[in-house]
Amino acid sequence: MTGSHDKAKQYALKLLSYRGRSEREIEERLRKKGFTKSAAFSVIKHLKDIGLIDDFSLAESLKRQAVVTKLLGREGAKRYMLKRGISRELTDSVFRHEANVDIDNAGRLVNRKLGTLRNYPPDIIRRRLYNLLLRRGYSSETISKVLKDKNLKREE
Repeated sequence: MTGSHDKAKQYALKLLSYRGRSEREIEERLRKKGFTKSAAFSVIKHLKDIGLIDDFSLAESLKRQAVVTKLLGREGAKRYMLKRGISRELTDSVFRHEANVDIDNAGRLVNRKLGTLRNYPPDIIRRRLYNLLLRRGYSSETISKVLKDKNLKREE
């Protein structure tokens, strides 16, 4: 029994040496590797006690990575965090106090993409930017505001 527990702990430490992981990720990987549920639970509890697994700090780090590096919108960043095993409650609490970050990031992303789209007609540029921002998790209102600010709003 202790041999299995030690092997599970070594495997979990190996996984954590590559990158930060959530409780759920560690549990899934341990179970997939064939360790029992009780071994996985005790290893996770031990790693939480010594501070190697902390879903809140991982959520903050993933949020920063999603928003600053990947320029994802609020919903795109939430999807990214959920995929990495962060709970919906924790994800929602991490994004509770953000206001204008989406508009700023969407503007930066549009500026970055405008250079590669300059040879296209305006309607194609608008459509491609709109779809890009939508895929990245920005709301329709944010996209419309940013495209209007960049003088890319559809003439109607």
